[in-house]
Amino acid sequence: MTGDNRSFDLEERLLEYAAAIIRLTEGMRRTQAGIHMAGQLLRSGTSALPNHGEAQAAESPADFVHKLSICLKELRETWRWLRLAQRVPLVRSPASVDSLLKETEELIRIFYASITTARRRTVKKEQSGES
Repeated sequence: MTGDNRSFDLEERLLEYAAAIIRLTEGMRRTQAGIHMAGQLLRSGTSALPNHGEAQAAESPADFVHKLSICLKELRETWRWLRLAQRVPLVRSPASVDSLLKETEELIRIFYASITTARRRTVKKEQSGES
């Protein structure tokens, strides 16, 4: 989650994203709400990395889209948890969540575009009679 000059390696980006989520949750306040939200954020925020790996090993185009859709769903959930953690605030520096929110939004756009492209390709294959 550095500047715009980074090379595009989605797996590495998801790995760094999951690590940033872990670091954030480790620093959340240890109140009842903080512990609950840290657990929820930890689950949804680290989920895209292994689900992306599952998508890479998909057994069919439909399975590929399904796995990417899980990544997208989890990222959207993470975005909401991050906003709530920032609003309460459950982090020492609410502004520190800004970069994670931005990265989450970018990842959401990437996965949405990937799903749209994969669906379009599947429809074209079906229409042309390819298997």
